[in-house]
Amino acid sequence: MEVILMTMGNSLDRIFYDFDMAVFSFFGSIQNAFLTVVAKLFTTLGDEAFVIPMVILGVVLALFKKTRKYGLALMFAIIVGTLVTNVIVKPAVLRIRPYNTLQGNAEYWAWYLGAGSLSESDYSFPSGHTTAAFEIATAMFLVFRNDGKKKIAWIFPVFAACTMGSRIYLMVHYPTDVIGGFIVGVLSGTAGYFIMKLCILLIAKVKPFTYLDKIDLGKIKFLKWTSGKGGAVLAAVAVCGIFLYAFIPSLTEGGDNAVRCAYNEEYDCYNEARVDDEDYPPINGNEYCKIHWKQLSGVEQ
Repeated sequence: MEVILMTMGNSLDRIFYDFDMAVFSFFGSIQNAFLTVVAKLFTTLGDEAFVIPMVILGVVLALFKKTRKYGLALMFAIIVGTLVTNVIVKPAVLRIRPYNTLQGNAEYWAWYLGAGSLSESDYSFPSGHTTAAFEIATAMFLVFRNDGKKKIAWIFPVFAACTMGSRIYLMVHYPTDVIGGFIVGVLSGTAGYFIMKLCILLIAKVKPFTYLDKIDLGKIKFLKWTSGKGGAVLAAVAVCGIFLYAFIPSLTEGGDNAVRCAYNEEYDCYNEARVDDEDYPPINGNEYCKIHWKQLSGVEQ
């Protein structure tokens, strides 16, 4: 079964090779030190270190009646996108990262090293960072637009598009990976928005869900100030804090600082090894990425 599934990733490599390389060539041609930092900045918006705390922020927002729809849409969008990308599509397609499959291409390899030689630890299709950026962006775009805040709403997809481009610029995803991530992200964000609408309807009209309508931290005396601009400022500060928490460590990632997977059979695996991870202990004293640890340990994909 695994041999059959592997052909899905190989087929994408073969069918879209010319397209992917043409897009890589464009991004490689514009590489410079400044844009590399900018790319790392935007790619942070799809990092686990940013997205997971955003789920927690969504939970907090859902506990305030005024921001409940924002919090619920955010939570459900991320949950749906994560399930589709990491549980369903990546394990089904099994596409290997370009910095592993294109090691024999001198031009690509120079672009990869020039962008900082970052790495991930899982499969390539679809781009999880792009999915995360667009699931959040789509859900927030729909909620803000529905509230009549159209100018603010457009900020989210613009930032998500920059995250999408950053994954190609950094050479850690094929262009077709980010297109797949874009599609999954938009669908997940839309699903999160409509699940939120259903939840709000149930809370408003259907017992026993109506009891949830009584939950409102904004009614607590020392938190009443959050119902105005103060709440919006606090949420913005929280997002900025989460972003910095995820972004600052990324500045030193990649290059010689990265611990690479020990696998070196069909190719020298440049994936990030799962170091000090209880779920992925060393095998025969060697550290491996998620993919090769599962293969060598006999764990089901």
